[in-house]
Amino acid sequence: GPQADLKAAAIGAVVLLRERLGLRARAPAKRVIDRAPSNRLVRLVERYLPNRAGIALTVLMLLGSAGLGIVKGGHVEEFSIALSDARNALANSAGFRITTVAINGRRQLSQDEVLAIGGVSGRSSLLFLDAATVRDRLKANPWIADATILKLYPGQLQIDIVERTAFALWQQDGRLAVIAEDGAVLEPYVSRRFVTLPLVVGKGADVRARDFLALLDRYPQVRSVTKAAIFVGERRWNLRLKDGLDIRLPENDVGNALAMLSKLDKED
Repeated sequence: GPQADLKAAAIGAVVLLRERLGLRARAPAKRVIDRAPSNRLVRLVERYLPNRAGIALTVLMLLGSAGLGIVKGGHVEEFSIALSDARNALANSAGFRITTVAINGRRQLSQDEVLAIGGVSGRSSLLFLDAATVRDRLKANPWIADATILKLYPGQLQIDIVERTAFALWQQDGRLAVIAEDGAVLEPYVSRRFVTLPLVVGKGADVRARDFLALLDRYPQVRSVTKAAIFVGERRWNLRLKDGLDIRLPENDVGNALAMLSKLDKED
């Protein structure tokens, strides 16, 4: 693991330092054995390279080996998390712990959900909290249209969010989802609190629903008896009424067709 690699590097560095500083017990002198003279490059290095530079280079090599082991072993993310936790712990002990959190603008999301989405945990410190990163994480959630992060030292965090509004239910290929006005899927439909939303069905209905439902709202008598709006062939709409009857609307001049349908409903 990364800790073992770093430990090995540290031990190697300490041993080298002890040898250089003469702190290690000297071994009995041994008889010098004649050897072939070193080449010219080696003699130049031994002559001009400072003694301590060799120690520094060796330490760097050991640290580089440890780093390579971390990368090749696939422990980069684990090491980064450990490093982040360590610096946050130091900042928290120095008085920069997040003690107060204020979240404004939430309706569908809970406070815990907002913090989890933003990556803010009990280990986070205000000092090392990256406001831009938290904002980007929040905006990546489909429920959140915008977010503002404010750090108030030493320990207060304020998050202001703008949530999207659930607009309709969209069904395609047997799957049902809650969508916003722009057609963005907010979440799969599992909560009964969205049961009163209008239902649109078919490919492309998600992005065309806003304009069509706005037109349908102009004819409340037709809207009140409509169970679902079905987008056919990504070209035109059918209305499925609550009594099971299907009304085929034309591709063009839909407003006039709805006006005639409303007039017939009034006459009945």
